[in-house]
Amino acid sequence: MHLLDLHPLSSGDVIDIFDLARRLQYAEKDRPRLLEGKTFVLFFPEISVRTRITFEKGIKDLGGESILFPPATLDRRESLKDTVKYIENWADGIIVRHPDFSVIDEMARHSAIPVINAMTSDNHPCEILADLYSIRELKGQDTELVYTFVGPAGNIARSWAHIAKVMNLPFHHVCAAGHELMQSSPNYTFHTELEPVLRISDIVLTDSLPSSFRTAEYINSYQITLERMRMTKKGALLNPCPPFFRTEEVSEEVMDSPYFVGHAFKRNLIYVQQAIICYCLSKQNDGGE
Repeated sequence: MHLLDLHPLSSGDVIDIFDLARRLQYAEKDRPRLLEGKTFVLFFPEISVRTRITFEKGIKDLGGESILFPPATLDRRESLKDTVKYIENWADGIIVRHPDFSVIDEMARHSAIPVINAMTSDNHPCEILADLYSIRELKGQDTELVYTFVGPAGNIARSWAHIAKVMNLPFHHVCAAGHELMQSSPNYTFHTELEPVLRISDIVLTDSLPSSFRTAEYINSYQITLERMRMTKKGALLNPCPPFFRTEEVSEEVMDSPYFVGHAFKRNLIYVQQAIICYCLSKQNDGGE
């Protein structure tokens, strides 16, 4: 089984991944060697920090090994089919961070071993699975929570919309007019006014802003500040996707407030990514696609 995007998953797939992540999380002092003898080829840029650390350490902690290449390795003249078919001789899985989703998609179409999308310009499935897992750990049942993403329709917004549809979560998207997602789902609602939506929100989500959005007009209208978070429902949390930038999508003071989920929120990224690897391997062994 490959993990390229979230919308092909069932809610049962997500729950199974979360159950496995929870077992790995609470067995940390006596980790099962689930990846003993397994080798994974990773394609990561030098600028990747959190995702790369947690994939490499996660594989090592479960007894596996990693071989790292820059994603530019995949941009050579050699066909991706041939590259993948050679990798299959020596590896048990491929984990790729590449800006072009079509590169990862083509690799998966030719690969007999799992291909896992570690981020593209279109989506970021592992990150959003880990965030939802962590929210469930903090809040318990997530289906009664209202999720609000504030910002343009980038890879993080898209992946949150996908997981909201899979898990039947109320998902609101707030941005300037003309920047809604092309999403046909009863779970998705687009707004241009921020404050009214904050009043019904339990989880506020942001992503770093493209340069064209770093204007005084946009920031004045849509920056998440401490005053605006005080409009949210009791117990609401702010989950900004890193890298976040104070004074842009979020204010300085809100990042020093109890609303911010905190840096430790991302600790579970390692367990969810371990679970994703193991789940994809198990499905591959069962004959799943």
